[in-house]
Amino acid sequence: QGQLVESGGGTVQVGGSLRLSCSASGFAISAYGMRYYRQAPGQERELVARISNADTGIYYTDSVKGRFTIARDNAKNLVTLQMNDLKAEDTGKYYCHALAGAAHYRPQEVWGQGTLVTVSS
Repeated sequence: QGQLVESGGGTVQVGGSLRLSCSASGFAISAYGMRYYRQAPGQERELVARISNADTGIYYTDSVKGRFTIARDNAKNLVTLQMNDLKAEDTGKYYCHALAGAAHYRPQEVWGQGTLVTVSS
């Protein structure tokens, strides 16, 4: 089975930056749409950003547009989320997710264990 390992979380002040990395093993992310979700305490998990397997489609939730950038490096099997101008409401646990681009791929989807981001004012 595939595995995703996130890193780069931490505590930062409002206005600061963090760069999250998601390293994949056991499968090639080139065939997968990659996503970052986050879950704030007491709230549901929400989609923050996604990038299609062909790099043709990038989506950001409205609250992070202009501040976050998702990118993929298929050769390194790596996805990154650059987060700038962080706000207190960006606090939460960030999860990397891979979704297969075709029904016959295995694994069909993989979740990382999450990395905690805390933005303090």
